[in-house]
Amino acid sequence: MTKKAIWVIDDDAIYQIIINKIIQRSELFSTTTSFKNGKEAIDNLHDTLNNNSEALPDIILLDINMPIMDGWEFMEKMGLIKSKFSKNVTVYIVSSSIASEDKNKSKTYSDILGYLSKPVTMLDLELIALKD
Repeated sequence: MTKKAIWVIDDDAIYQIIINKIIQRSELFSTTTSFKNGKEAIDNLHDTLNNNSEALPDIILLDINMPIMDGWEFMEKMGLIKSKFSKNVTVYIVSSSIASEDKNKSKTYSDILGYLSKPVTMLDLELIALKD
């Protein structure tokens, strides 16, 4: 199995530390990059497309509720540039929200492959790595 690049987009600093440790321990991913809001991540996607499209992530773990640019706004912006991607980028919503509206909304995006509740576990990561 080829290891994949994973991005974590989440404004919770403590959660960032925890998920990054779980990702490292899993040894399933080649690189991990973290962003504290959707704007940082979308700006990085633009930079990556302009400089090295091979550095695009394979998987994105995306929080919904963030300042500056939330997960839904990120998905809208990503949708505008995904035709330029050199590979398929899969998104998983990762949220502490149990609102059925969020789960239903996530199903309206073809790039969102699943909805995970926080905290993400080692088993969740294994299933994600094997699915993609």
